[in-house]
Amino acid sequence: MHTLMPVVFVPHGGGPMPLLGDVNHRELTHFMQSLAADLPRPQAIVVITAHWEEELLSISDSPAPGMMFDYYGFPPESYEFSYPAPGNPALAKQIQQLLLAQNIEARLDNQRGYDHGTFVPLMLIYPAADIPVVQLSLLSSLDPAAHIAIGKALAPLREQGVLIVGSGMSFHNMRAFFSSDPAIRGRSEAFDHWLNETLSGEALAATEREQRLTHWADAPQGRFCHPREEHLLPLLVCFGAASHSGNPARKNFSGLLFNTAISGYVWR
Repeated sequence: MHTLMPVVFVPHGGGPMPLLGDVNHRELTHFMQSLAADLPRPQAIVVITAHWEEELLSISDSPAPGMMFDYYGFPPESYEFSYPAPGNPALAKQIQQLLLAQNIEARLDNQRGYDHGTFVPLMLIYPAADIPVVQLSLLSSLDPAAHIAIGKALAPLREQGVLIVGSGMSFHNMRAFFSSDPAIRGRSEAFDHWLNETLSGEALAATEREQRLTHWADAPQGRFCHPREEHLLPLLVCFGAASHSGNPARKNFSGLLFNTAISGYVWR
């Protein structure tokens, strides 16, 4: 019998920059490097990555996934990273069954390698690469309610020693990251405050949290902070996976990245 595993949402930073010693990512890199000490050791890891979208929900089931360097314009060493953690085809199949039991269709993909939404955080959190990893795609519909439902279907994995990790960003507006507009920090903080209140505020009922996340685009500065929401949706899957316990999230990372507010969360 395993204790109930936490669920973690990790802001994974910009491309491979956390692995390259980028000064802007120093806080975030340190957070990821110290995260494992705060978690029970998992039997396996399921990563919902912002960098994989499919019309039909897809689950990686290769026993030995390769590497996908899905970024461009970085130094040569960023195309030589290796993360040789094994896959787990049996777990992938179980995830497919859990989803089907909730009428969520999903397919297995034995070609998919580790994209940077997966290998960048995991190289920092679990550098030994000795824990099996299964990746889960987003739905290209980007429907918030559908992603919360996916998380709810995954919830039983928490009782089996499986760590569910959402890998995305709490703020993801590429133009804003590289803008000198002084108003941007305040706009990012308005959404960050709303997100923190939604996930962690003691006063909210679970149904209210879910309503707010389903309509996240109505949040203060919601569409400014996420012109396209693929980096927010892994967090919604995490919320769904943790929602049956009823416990609010705890913010376990709060920092600035390119002068925008960025947060990470854990549910226990």
